Amino acid sequence: MITRFQVGSRMSQAVVCQGMVHIAGQVADNRKGSIGEQTRDVLAKIDALLKEAGTDKSKLVAVNVFLPHITDFDAMNEVYDAWIDPANPPARACTEARLADPDLRVEMTALASL
Repeated sequence: MITRFQVGSRMSQAVVCQGMVHIAGQVADNRKGSIGEQTRDVLAKIDALLKEAGTDKSKLVAVNVFLPHITDFDAMNEVYDAWIDPANPPARACTEARLADPDLRVEMTALASL
């Protein structure tokens, strides 16, 4: 069975399939915010989607981080490190990538188990 959350015309924000929650790329609502503010907003969205799907960040398997400016790496990690469950850190990749809007400072996808 496949369950979709926050379904839109182009994509779902989260999809549960075979006991795994796949979270689509999340970006900040305030596109003018600092890297810290945008990171906090993205992580809050991930938390909310995990909760809606019936799980939480302790069950994260993988997180992918996309930064248009790799110079934001340390500032993003400051917020990320305070958020992550230190007893259950997921696998993670971080890449420098051009995002859809030039004001976006970070985008993240995530995969978690139920």
